[in-house]
Amino acid sequence: MPFQKVAALHPLFEVVGSIAACITTFAWLPQIAKILRERQARDISLATTATLASGVFLWIIYGLAIGSLPVILSNGVSFLFIAAIVGLKLRFG
Repeated sequence: MPFQKVAALHPLFEVVGSIAACITTFAWLPQIAKILRERQARDISLATTATLASGVFLWIIYGLAIGSLPVILSNGVSFLFIAAIVGLKLRFG
């Protein structure tokens, strides 16, 4: 069964969602940069970050189910960033 958008939203809601998605997605970049710059991730909780990655993955599934491009894309990129933090934690932790 192909995924379809459940209901049309007002275009303003899509814009607000897209802006929120950009802000929350790219908020991970300073954390990644800090870990890479300092070559340490002692202060990062592996359990919390892995749990967050699991939740973000479920948001991707949800976004696919409702056909929301902002939800799918922002959480897809966020998942990659969080997975990178997990990887950096395992390497530098």
